[in-house]
Amino acid sequence: MSFKIDRGLFRYDFIDHHAVLCVPVDADVKDIRKRYLQIARRLHPDSSITENIEQKQLGNELLSKLVNPAYEKLTNERTRTEYIIILSQMGKRLVQEATSVTLNTELGRQLAGAANIDHFYKSAIAKLAQTQYDSLEQALQVVAQISELNLVYLMRSAVKPSAAPPPTAQPKVNSATPKPDTAKQTPPAKEDLIVEQYVRRAQSLMDKNQFAQAKVELQEALKLEPKNSHCHSLIGMAYLKQNQLKMAKIHFDNALKLDPNDQIALQWKPKIDKALGQQPTDRKVTSSPNNGDKQLDKSGSGGLFGGLFGGKKK
Repeated sequence: MSFKIDRGLFRYDFIDHHAVLCVPVDADVKDIRKRYLQIARRLHPDSSITENIEQKQLGNELLSKLVNPAYEKLTNERTRTEYIIILSQMGKRLVQEATSVTLNTELGRQLAGAANIDHFYKSAIAKLAQTQYDSLEQALQVVAQISELNLVYLMRSAVKPSAAPPPTAQPKVNSATPKPDTAKQTPPAKEDLIVEQYVRRAQSLMDKNQFAQAKVELQEALKLEPKNSHCHSLIGMAYLKQNQLKMAKIHFDNALKLDPNDQIALQWKPKIDKALGQQPTDRKVTSSPNNGDKQLDKSGSGGLFGGLFGGKKK
């Protein structure tokens, strides 16, 4: 059986692992693992409900060639981080190429015009997951349909839904073309909205204690707006929650350099300075978010985190 899929994100030479597992693109590792076990029980030859040898073989191929690689990709911290970055970049790229995007399913078109995109998207994904691998011969078509939903969701998430849903939702309609003044104003506004989306997703991830993923979102935001003090203070908090105090200090320093009244940085920088055994300093500190950082405060007392956060953080 050929496993070639040419719709949704697959059309752009991208393997949509979220579609293979039928989980939302912002699913956490716990939900991914839960979904994987459901699929594995259905497809594994030893637990498959069918007694047909051909069906067992097909299920095993789907499991080994599609499902297992998707699970490994999305649960390994390093590969997952790289994958999320690529997804974010694809969302921006697809917005720029919106007029060349074609939607093949009615569900995809409905999502493109949905008012509450998050609710519609996650409800559709959950419903498709119930029957995704019921018919193994139709499984790839279902994966393609899910991938189209992921494509639309990434495009809609790259810009504020209320800003310009018609061009994004209906890529073939150039309704904005006759308005040259509006078109000229679109690029800077779009960039600001993208940064806002990154920050919003990062804050949501931090609320779930998913600090590594939140850092990825904020790093992407800082690529667009390197002088955004709020992004620096938020990523400083993400590093702080992971006990990477030196990187947290660097970003809090940058936040205060850009905005001396940044409340998050003002609150935490003195405590980090004290934990690091340093005196507060006004020297300029700049660093790339990709630089390494040592896990500090290895005393048995728990240090900064033992006293301030009341326990070990993820």
